[in-house]
Amino acid sequence: MSVTSDKATGSEKPPPQNWILHHPAYLEIKSLEVEDSAQQHAAFLVYMDLTAVRRWKDVSCVKSSELQLVVLEGREKEGANIQTVLPLPVHRPLSHASIRQVLDRGFPMLLCAVGSDSTLVYQRMTDGLVTPDPPVGPFQDAGRRQHRKRRHQN
Repeated sequence: MSVTSDKATGSEKPPPQNWILHHPAYLEIKSLEVEDSAQQHAAFLVYMDLTAVRRWKDVSCVKSSELQLVVLEGREKEGANIQTVLPLPVHRPLSHASIRQVLDRGFPMLLCAVGSDSTLVYQRMTDGLVTPDPPVGPFQDAGRRQHRKRRHQN
């Protein structure tokens, strides 16, 4: 075991332990007894992003027994509806049936792909097809408009 020296007091102390292993949320995730340690780690990273960075409220860890996964539930802001977040390492396959099981929980769902470098990519999943929002901004299709003008002039 290596030791570090505290210059202020001149005493030696052991190096700090991995704080993640002692974090209450990580301990809660471990207590759910999900066998996939990569998915547990992904769930913890997403939990930290939701609570510390995005400031979600009432975030809790829940075990999906059918899928043997940890899912997170929380509110984007105070008073908002509960949403389910499914954190998955990018290498883990995902089937339509597993998405269906999470959607059947009755809450809107976010799928969060967790990269090996801890990159998080969120994707909103819906039950059925959803039409996209129209583009925002002063967009014009000048190419088509000019083509139509030329055609009408001939």
